[in-house]
Amino acid sequence: MKMRHVALATLAALGSAHAMAQQAGDWVVGAGWLHFAPQDSSDPLSITSPVHQVVPGSGASVGNADTFGMNAVYFVDSHWAVEGVVGVPPKFKLEGAGSLGPIGELGSARQWSPTLLGKYYFNEGNAAFRPYVGLGVTYVWYSDVNLTPGMQGAVNGLLHVPPGAASTSADLDSSFAPVFNLGASYQFDQHWGVSVSVSYIPLKTTAKLTTTSVTGRTLATSETKLKLDPIVPYVALTYRF
Repeated sequence: MKMRHVALATLAALGSAHAMAQQAGDWVVGAGWLHFAPQDSSDPLSITSPVHQVVPGSGASVGNADTFGMNAVYFVDSHWAVEGVVGVPPKFKLEGAGSLGPIGELGSARQWSPTLLGKYYFNEGNAAFRPYVGLGVTYVWYSDVNLTPGMQGAVNGLLHVPPGAASTSADLDSSFAPVFNLGASYQFDQHWGVSVSVSYIPLKTTAKLTTTSVTGRTLATSETKLKLDPIVPYVALTYRF
């Protein structure tokens, strides 16, 4: 009788491990918290037309942002997987630095950055804890790009334009960027688990400003290059199909 109980317990454990195994064809979806922490720097603001002029000592910094993220992982086999990650576009604030520091907030924008990753999972497919590494690509673009009244006034002052006689709009370049990723997943049971990861994205963009008169005539253009290089932690509750 005792041997029978041992055998049954062993079969139950093996069945549980098999149920938790990640294998070819499995889908794992997740949702949770995405944090963007730019490791930023910027070039000085440069007026590019009608004459070229660099604003001495000017600079900008990009603040951190948090948002809701979602991901889906497809297992090619028990070790290799493909993952897509998207998030509600976070709103970033641009703060003045150097000679632009007294202005405070210069503007804001929302960032869109859907990501595709190839991932390799360590340990066997039936292990509850599985570290992984990933490499992929993201395409980044921006919407709702706005300049604050303080920045609008500063640009008018640089151009010697009377207050209210002109307005300045801004645009941020879109681009592809590589994504370096590492993390770990833990499976609580056959379906539910948790995943924790951190990504690094070498990312640059150029902010282009266009100043127009109240009649619509372009008075000047200016730009600054921003190096963002965000570190992106992601914590998600997951469900395996």
